[in-house]
Amino acid sequence: MLDIKDFNILETQNSFDFKGFLSKLISYWKWFILCLILTFTIAYQVNIRKEKIYGMETLIVVKDENNQLFSSNTSLVFNWGGTSDKVQTVITTLKSRSHNEIVVRNLQFYINYLKQGEYNFLDAYGETPFKVVIDENKGQVANQLIKIKFLNQNQFELSTTFENSIAELYHYKDNTKSNVKVPIGDYKRTFEINEKVELPFLSFKLTQDLMNLSNLKQEYFIKFSDFNATVANYKNVDVEADVKGGSIIKIAKAGTNKARLVDFLNSTVKTLKKRQLDSKNQFATNTIKFIDSTLVDVEKQMNEAEGDLKTFRRDKNVYMLDGGGEALTSKLSEYDVQKDIVNRKLSYYNLLKNYLEKNNDYSKLPAPTVAGIEDPNIIGNVSKLIQLSTERSELAYSVKNDKMFADFDVQMESVKKILLNNIESSKSALQIDLSLLSRNINNAESTIRQLPEQQQDLINFTRKFNLKDNIYTTFLEKRAEADIIRASNLSDIEFIDPAKDVGDGLIGPKTGVNYILALLLGLGIPFVIVFIKTLLDNSIHTTDDIEKLTRIPIIGVIGKNTEIGNLAVFDKPKSAIAESFRGIRSSLQFIYKKQKIEGSKIVMLTSSISGEGKTFCSMNLATVFAMSGKKSVIVGLDLRKPKLFDDFNIDNNIGSVNYLIGQKKLSEIVQNTHIPNLDIITSGPIPPNPAELIISDAMNEMIEELKQIYDYIILDTPPVGLVSDALELAQYCDATLYIVRQEVTKKGMLSVVNEKHKRGELHNISIVLNDFRKKSKYGYNYGYGYGDYSENDYEETSNKNFLKRLMKK
Repeated sequence: MLDIKDFNILETQNSFDFKGFLSKLISYWKWFILCLILTFTIAYQVNIRKEKIYGMETLIVVKDENNQLFSSNTSLVFNWGGTSDKVQTVITTLKSRSHNEIVVRNLQFYINYLKQGEYNFLDAYGETPFKVVIDENKGQVANQLIKIKFLNQNQFELSTTFENSIAELYHYKDNTKSNVKVPIGDYKRTFEINEKVELPFLSFKLTQDLMNLSNLKQEYFIKFSDFNATVANYKNVDVEADVKGGSIIKIAKAGTNKARLVDFLNSTVKTLKKRQLDSKNQFATNTIKFIDSTLVDVEKQMNEAEGDLKTFRRDKNVYMLDGGGEALTSKLSEYDVQKDIVNRKLSYYNLLKNYLEKNNDYSKLPAPTVAGIEDPNIIGNVSKLIQLSTERSELAYSVKNDKMFADFDVQMESVKKILLNNIESSKSALQIDLSLLSRNINNAESTIRQLPEQQQDLINFTRKFNLKDNIYTTFLEKRAEADIIRASNLSDIEFIDPAKDVGDGLIGPKTGVNYILALLLGLGIPFVIVFIKTLLDNSIHTTDDIEKLTRIPIIGVIGKNTEIGNLAVFDKPKSAIAESFRGIRSSLQFIYKKQKIEGSKIVMLTSSISGEGKTFCSMNLATVFAMSGKKSVIVGLDLRKPKLFDDFNIDNNIGSVNYLIGQKKLSEIVQNTHIPNLDIITSGPIPPNPAELIISDAMNEMIEELKQIYDYIILDTPPVGLVSDALELAQYCDATLYIVRQEVTKKGMLSVVNEKHKRGELHNISIVLNDFRKKSKYGYNYGYGYGDYSENDYEETSNKNFLKRLMKK
């Protein structure tokens, strides 16, 4: 313990004390309970305030519905491509802005129906006993709560409150906004059901919903939202293809109102079916429009030819004129029909070529079969061009990807070039057919010119009428064919499982998750605080901390002084603190015996900084020696900051300084105390040169004189970590007690005493842990030395101890 050879002093270690940290966590149990109560209260309040979230879904299948009426001459269908292409197109369409604009507008989801809940407004869609029918040509006040209160079954009160004189209006017809002046404050009016509400800021009427008439007593609110914002909310619908069935698509949407979700999901599928069927019928629709526009002219020409023929036949013997010309007329009519078919094909090709060269939207092209064209290359490429053009226009509303549009443009340009080459090849073949037909017609006409003039006229009028009649009949057949195809087409989108409220579907709020989060936060927040506090805390708390930082032995542990004065040993000789000092006295006597020190003994007490209890320990250690019958003296050598005199009720007018400067003799500075066998020498007035006085010869003389008189001399010195005075006094001492105070002394301060001991500046040194609490606020619980004793006198009754402990808790 003293003068150990090869003594290695351990410097500060950075090892983490897990046991101490765990004890500290336990000591903060009140923090944990408080945080848990707080976090669980917040979680509960959040859970009861959150609206319930429901999830609804619908299943559809995408398939190839081929029209059973199709033949080689009825290629009037728009094909979306293979099933996989259709599935991807459907998924993209369901998330597109253009599609959801149609759905939101059809359902008027920009009108919000609300009711007052316990904590906030709730979506009352499907519960209100009324429906709002707005005038889309006029503006509706934006984002303003409008209260609807029914006075009876046929009357309601409309009220709202304006905070500003200007209100914003939404115009849903063209999705524009405007401003209007409104009266500031409360506004209230009474209206009849089905009566037009015509106000500067509102234009609608309420119609009764007979299904919900039982809810008339409830107060409701309506609010008009921005159309584009509403559409954006429904664009985030969840759409995914089934992994097992590639053509099956699941559409899901979450929200607070099941009726709204059901209507949206079913409406979005119905809208998709209609749009897909319209696209599928694109050929037929374009063909019907083309035929309808053509039939007007053909019918007019046919009526004129019929009128000319009737006029010519009037007052003439038609039977005589027909004689010999029937065969020629029939043959010429056949040639004319064939020539008209060739001319119609050439006209279509010219129209198609001109359209391809001057336009970018090919979705309105009529079917080639309307002109009698049956070339599969022409029909297939026109169909593909319409398909690509339609898909590109659909994606323009939902996809902002220039590369994708560039890919479509490249594909359409490629198809267009192929189609133009096909057109030129087909036109060349048709020109040959047209030349042959013209030659045949010229030959027949040469024969006709040999007939009488009136017979020639009859053949020409009949020929003209027959041609127009044949053309008209052909177009009527094509139109009927297109109508049949359009009427018999089926959508490729079919419901498997429509959305329906069957009583379940609740998916939130996740109350359990919130409580788990509250538990984690309630435990985690104080844990982190304690952990950070532990990392930042550099104070000494236990003897273990000391043993990790130094090899200097611990001679004793002093408990916390709960008395008013510092003379704890004298005031309570049977207290735990008194027993602790007696233990230190015994250890010192053992040290002296082992070191074979005879006669007077000198003990020096020092510390790192001021406030660690050095003076307190000096007084009580001296008291212990005095109470054992040994003549003892306390010498106050902290010349800079004297504190030794207060507890003994003596003054500090004279002391060590007076002796050291030669003013007083030893007998003149020694003062008796009320404790038997204990004298005291205070430090006296504060000198200008304390260090010089400490190292003077007078100090040596004073020590020698004291040794002649007293058995034990206790030197109360300045902190060794601040000044060098204590080092100069170490030469006179038989033992040095270094005072460490719990939660005051920093761990780094022990490195100073380690270094000084290593250099031999301090010898026979031991450490005293002062102000030790068995259960400190840091949670350490070590029964070290006499720490298990009560801080109160042994003579106090157990009932008093119990009551005092109870009050502390």
